[in-house]
Parts: sequence; structure tokens; C-alpha cells
Amino acid sequence: MRRRSLAVLAAVPLFFAAACGTEGGDSKAATGGSGLKVTGEVGKKPSVTFPSGSPAAKSSEETVKDGSGTEFKVGDSVIVNYTVFNWDGKSNATVGSTYDAGSPETITVSQDLPSVLREAFVGAKPGGRHIAVVAPDSLTKEQLEQAKQQGQDKLTQVLVLDMVGVKPKPVTVDGKAVDPGVKGVKVENPGPGKTPVLTTKTDEKAPKELVTKVVIKGTGPVVKSGQQLMAHYIGKIWGTDKEFDSSWGKGDPATFGIGTGQVIKGWDQSLVGLPVGTRVLVSIPPALGYGEQGSPQAGIKGTDTLVFLVDIVGAY
Repeated sequence: MRRRSLAVLAAVPLFFAAACGTEGGDSKAATGGSGLKVTGEVGKKPSVTFPSGSPAAKSSEETVKDGSGTEFKVGDSVIVNYTVFNWDGKSNATVGSTYDAGSPETITVSQDLPSVLREAFVGAKPGGRHIAVVAPDSLTKEQLEQAKQQGQDKLTQVLVLDMVGVKPKPVTVDGKAVDPGVKGVKVENPGPGKTPVLTTKTDEKAPKELVTKVVIKGTGPVVKSGQQLMAHYIGKIWGTDKEFDSSWGKGDPATFGIGTGQVIKGWDQSLVGLPVGTRVLVSIPPALGYGEQGSPQAGIKGTDTLVFLVDIVGAY
């Protein structure tokens, strides 16, 4: 289903990676004792000016711009754009940013986060910008050991956090189901919260064009290009009934950017514009799937037509 995966988390510390578009005016603030200055609009990649001398040896967190709305708390899954810098007193290089990747990440506010990062999230609000200086003093023994394995146990990092909001809870697709009317494909709808059944074993010829058929029409907000979409899905190859992917067995819906090239073209072209709560059957020709190269690791050839049954359970 995914065309490519985000690589930004590979560039940031293990303790942060494991825990895993708001507009605003110009933000410019010096962060107290750290001497750091952050510039740029909230919702765009920031710039940080570092003071001369050695990096801070003590962790700290401060607010650059207040947000509005409900405060985040421990246990929330917060949607956030972040930019990470290695504060070494020399190049102070940027090592990763969700703005470069093209979409925010979701971070669960928990004990898995270094204490200073947890403090930065708790009490923050959507639309706010915060900065966290993460020095070794804010890490637990386990986190220090992880950092040591990465060669980062003496490293101070600076994270600029643009808070987007709390990830919504997925809805359950529920409603009257209709036959999608695609010859050679069968859909069974066992009821709300239960895994549907998709059958693609057939001698019928696969459609040459993209086919999108609503099975259950949702009543939620319409999915827009550029949003993060939450979906349960089953993916099979036309004619063989071979399942190459499914989110149902993993327990949680998948989350990905839609309409921006993060997934195969057939998904971008078929799911934007549908309301949350919809179950939809999508038949995708090779050109709008994985192309002539296919996806060997999934057992998909360059000539295979893909069939997906997708439950749209959220968008933000």
C-alpha cells in the first residue's frame, strides 16, 4: 500500500523514535538560560540560532508560542511536527525534520519519553511551538544505555516542537452495506467492528481502469488531500485471492498521508473525497499500483491488478 516510508525517525535518537499544518504568525523567542533563538512561522521548518561556547549540559524546555484549545496530558497521542538539531558547539547541524519528510508524526506522551520532552508536551496546546533541550541528565538509565549504544550518551540535542493536535480515535464503520457490483469480486460484511471478507478468486478479466465502489457510506467529514488518513484494509491480487497485506491482523489501523504521493496512486486517487466511516472497494491497475517493477517482497508482479477493501476510520 505504501509507496515510500518516512525516514526522518531514523535520524533522531532511539528513545524518541520508539515513542512514536498548524498555521501561525512569525515566532521569535530566546529560550531563557539556554540562549537559543528560534525563528520562523509555526507550521513551517524553523531556524535556530545557537549561542557561542559549549552546549548546555542541563536539559530545559520552554514555550516559544502558546497554542489554544485543550491542553495535552499524559496518555495522549499528539500529532507534532519536529525538527532536531545536534548541539555540539560547532556545526549544530539539523539531523531530522518532519517538515522535510512531508508530514507530522504521532508521539505518545508517556514514561518512554525523556522527562524534559514529557514536560514539553504536558500542558501544551494545538498551534503552539515549544523547544526542548535534551541533555543526558533527563534520560533514565535505560535511555542512557540506548544512547550509549548509538554513541550519543554525551550528546545534547535541541528539538523544536510544533504541536498540531491530538490524534483522533478511529471510528467503527457501521451502516447498510451494498453489493459493489464488480464481477469477479465478492465482499462479505459481518457487522460493525468485525473483519470483512474479500474474495478475488475469479476467471473474470481485471478492469483496465481504476474502479472505486462504496460498500458502506460513511457520515463523517470528507477526506482531504494532505491529511493523515487512518484506515483498516485488506489487499489481494485479482484472480488469485492471494492476500498480500492486511491491517486487521495487526490490531490497529494504518495511518499515512493521503493525496501527497506517500502511498500508491490508486489510493491517492480513490480515497480523497470520501467521508470518514466509509467502506470502499478499490480495484487498481498496475500503472496506478506498483508499476512495471511490482513489489517482489509482497509477491506482486508488474502485471497484477490489486484489489483493496478499505475502511476509512479517521482523517486529520
